[in-house]
Amino acid sequence: MLNLCLFHPEIPQNTGNIARTCAVTGAILHLIRPLGFDISEKAVRHAGLDYWDKLEIRIHDTLDELLKEADGNPVYFFSKKGSRVFSDINYSIEKNTYFIFGPESTGFDDEILSAYKEQIVRIPMKSGVRCLNLSNSVAVAAYEYYKQTEYPGFEKSWEGE
Repeated sequence: MLNLCLFHPEIPQNTGNIARTCAVTGAILHLIRPLGFDISEKAVRHAGLDYWDKLEIRIHDTLDELLKEADGNPVYFFSKKGSRVFSDINYSIEKNTYFIFGPESTGFDDEILSAYKEQIVRIPMKSGVRCLNLSNSVAVAAYEYYKQTEYPGFEKSWEGE
């Protein structure tokens, strides 16, 4: 099972796009406070997130709370400062895997990067450009996971009407 985790997300549109990725893939969305926006039922309905009820969302007060839930399962922090390429890792459907993404404006701070340096991974990209948009990064990472685990439960062909 894939768990897509946003640490201190700031931009509601990114979180909305990531929520949609979770809805279509079956991944669990984890949000780690503080959040830079409102996710009340009224706010979600106003934003037109009609798929919000099609995904599982877990809210955590701290990163430690999320890591306690992970309970020894694989956890990867995505950062442009990582030395390992995320697609070089062999993911297993047998485990609950956690992909954690940092805040849009700053990424992870040095304390987190230092504490979890063996678990920091990167998405390769050309130098001289800041980085991919957060929701794009999450989608790229999620689909690599699902490719490796053979798209469990996904429709792989279109039957048409």
